Amino acid sequence: MSEAGALLVAKGIGKRFGGLSALDQVSLSIPKGSIYGLIGPNGAGKTTLFNVLTGIYQADEGTFELNGIALNRSHPNQICALGVARTFQNIRLFGSMTAVENVMVGRHVRTHAGIFGAIFRNKSQQTEEQSILSRAKELLDFVGIGQQANQIARQLPYGDQRRLEIARALATDPILLALDEPAAGMNETETAVLGQLLQKIQNTGVTILLIEHDVKLVMGLCDRVAVLEYGRLIAEDTPHVVKNDPRVIAAYLGTEDS
Repeated sequence: MSEAGALLVAKGIGKRFGGLSALDQVSLSIPKGSIYGLIGPNGAGKTTLFNVLTGIYQADEGTFELNGIALNRSHPNQICALGVARTFQNIRLFGSMTAVENVMVGRHVRTHAGIFGAIFRNKSQQTEEQSILSRAKELLDFVGIGQQANQIARQLPYGDQRRLEIARALATDPILLALDEPAAGMNETETAVLGQLLQKIQNTGVTILLIEHDVKLVMGLCDRVAVLEYGRLIAEDTPHVVKNDPRVIAAYLGTEDS
């Protein structure tokens, strides 16, 4: 795909762990305002690519840019400050904190009060804290769990914990939201509700990069889809084209010979 109108552009990304090549010359271009799906069999390198793009891993080869800004060798906090937020395959909430407190933690990446404001609780710091609380409650309402704001996170139903993670990621004011298997463990009804939420987020102007094993969800939701197999990009196009690609069918279903 052309780089014109792209929010994130990755070129020739390579990542090795010892003698294993987890990513091999992966290039992709994510359009602004789109929902972009990243799929592939287990072990294809999807989460590794996420970890490279969010600064958890450093790429051994290649480059990637967000809005024209090179992110190579950037740390996760720097990438987050530039507007990339993510969730993880396994839920990573602060289980003993309330839902609203979890979201407030995410919001602190956009605050200005320093250590002295936190210690002496000056008026500016108090005003900012009230703003953080207000925004956290707005986001909980946005994802549909506003009534559980004061409930302990680990006591929330599984689907609500997933939505809470998304609310916390949105608290950082991302321009790119990277979701690692947000529908994992959800039933069909919960998955449908999740799909509606992701479209709602897209409608606010946030670009979404989505790893998901639920191919039906991806094909019905995404504007473009990339497919990884053994660390290599084997297809990248609209959902209709990708789901009919022989290489993709073989990767998921196997060939007669295999």
